[in-house]
Amino acid sequence: MRIEPITCLRPTPERVAEFAALPYDVFTDEEARAFVAEHPTSFLAIDRPETSFEVGHDPYGEEVYAKAQELLRDRQLDGTLVRDEKPCYYIYEQRVGDHVQTGLMGAVSVDDYLDGTLRQHELTLPAKELDRVSHITRTRAQTGPVFVAYPDSMAIDFLLDAARQASPLYDFVSADGVRQRVWRIAREVAVEAIGVAFTTIERGYIADGHHRAAAAVRICEDRREAGRRNDPAEAFLAVLFPASQLRILSYDRVVADTNGLEEEELMSALRSAGFSCEPYTGVPSRPEGRGEYAMYAFGHWHTLRTNGANVSGDDPVSAMDVSILQDRVLGPILGIDDPRTSSRISFFGGESPEDLARRAGNGGLAFLLYPTSVDELMAVSDAGELMPPKSTWFDPKLLSGLALRRIW
Repeated sequence: MRIEPITCLRPTPERVAEFAALPYDVFTDEEARAFVAEHPTSFLAIDRPETSFEVGHDPYGEEVYAKAQELLRDRQLDGTLVRDEKPCYYIYEQRVGDHVQTGLMGAVSVDDYLDGTLRQHELTLPAKELDRVSHITRTRAQTGPVFVAYPDSMAIDFLLDAARQASPLYDFVSADGVRQRVWRIAREVAVEAIGVAFTTIERGYIADGHHRAAAAVRICEDRREAGRRNDPAEAFLAVLFPASQLRILSYDRVVADTNGLEEEELMSALRSAGFSCEPYTGVPSRPEGRGEYAMYAFGHWHTLRTNGANVSGDDPVSAMDVSILQDRVLGPILGIDDPRTSSRISFFGGESPEDLARRAGNGGLAFLLYPTSVDELMAVSDAGELMPPKSTWFDPKLLSGLALRRIW
């Protein structure tokens, strides 16, 4: 893989905690507006500029992206952001409880994306991709990093561990309770060594940020067609983590209704689909392994189990728990043929069983899943396949606003 050091705008250490924010796509519209109302100078105000307009305003209007540009300029004028003109890498460490993950922030080559060295596992939606194209174009910067996993490397671990012996540039606890630490790597010998070490990595995997990556690639291709070469848009902002350090939480489902089925009709249909159904007293813990689900229906919980005999072939996608649930339950039994577009299904990452039961209410259903593994993600990507929608919830999420990479 080709990973370049970056020049960037970045917040001062004194203001980083109030500026950096969770990525734009983890907030509902209501949540984004509430957060920006409480933190008007945070990066989320730039990332979700429609929060500066009345509810119902077109979030894709030209004036919305112009507002993002204005707010970014304001943060430069008030001293929140400074220019770092020296090409650097940044080590980004996140710690929550006993979980620690340490990645490298730099710029990934667009050609690695195009030739399959950097692999994908999700489709992108045209409207969301265009939104990020417009945001990058108007702010003239790649503002949200793409989350990338790579196979573990002892050489890279050694280099990053050595660089972390210095004092961090940033050290703070973000609004979601995660300790965030960042080190700046500016020495030319260290920068060169890290770049060389990453050339030994044969492939990487987009864990999160498919729309950000696709938008950056689209801008690059447009500029290539216009005859521009050796352009900053030839790479895009990313944070790369060794795969073994990453943590995926389950991405659970809540269905608004039972598709007209009474309790015994639903249980019969599930048994016919190859599931065992056992009532569960109280509130369940998380499923303990693949092929096990917890289902909230008609006011109480059930444990559902299937086994490998229900999965045909060696296709890594069809063997996933999210696929089995979709192909055997959500589609044929509950009538949700396309979860990307159905208004009857919602997806939640990292919520408690109690919260999911409340969301389902008396007339709906909740399904708790065993988390997808990083190995499953890699297997699907290596096979050139796509994962079902909402298959992974990486935790913790990367903050946006720690570095803004200018491409104009």
